[in-house]
Amino acid sequence: MSTKLADRPEGKRLFDMLRQGDTLVVRWIDRLGRDYTDVTETLREFMRRGVIVRTVINSMVFDGVTNDAMQMALRDSMIAFLAAMAQAQTETTKAAQRAGIAHAKAQGKYLGRKPSYSADQLETIARMIAEGSTPTVIARAAGVSRQTVHRIRDKPLDAARVLEA
Repeated sequence: MSTKLADRPEGKRLFDMLRQGDTLVVRWIDRLGRDYTDVTETLREFMRRGVIVRTVINSMVFDGVTNDAMQMALRDSMIAFLAAMAQAQTETTKAAQRAGIAHAKAQGKYLGRKPSYSADQLETIARMIAEGSTPTVIARAAGVSRQTVHRIRDKPLDAARVLEA
């Protein structure tokens, strides 16, 4: 799942702060969103507002001041190309990460995220599940989320195994 820059707290803050004539300096164009659509929409919105966007890595400037159709077409093509490259790089990085995790799991070296519960909490949860308490009551009593209670209830052996690692 991906949240647009404009919908994230720091992104909203950025959109609220920038005004016409301001310059936003970013390391690379992919800092403006998480995928092609988000990057291009964000950059175009800033240009519509009169914000100048400069990239550090290749010193590109996107300012939206031109009215020449050919220059606008070239600018839009460059934006599309850079956004597509940013998304491709992100997808490649995620694929490499997944492959690395799968390899580490196959060797028994991948531990994953630390559990959100302790051995004492697991014992409390297991006891209350056996007593027939509801997930909401269990979660409150054990100090964990309802999702954690559901996960432990659905796979109790996995829940115990995670604590052993």
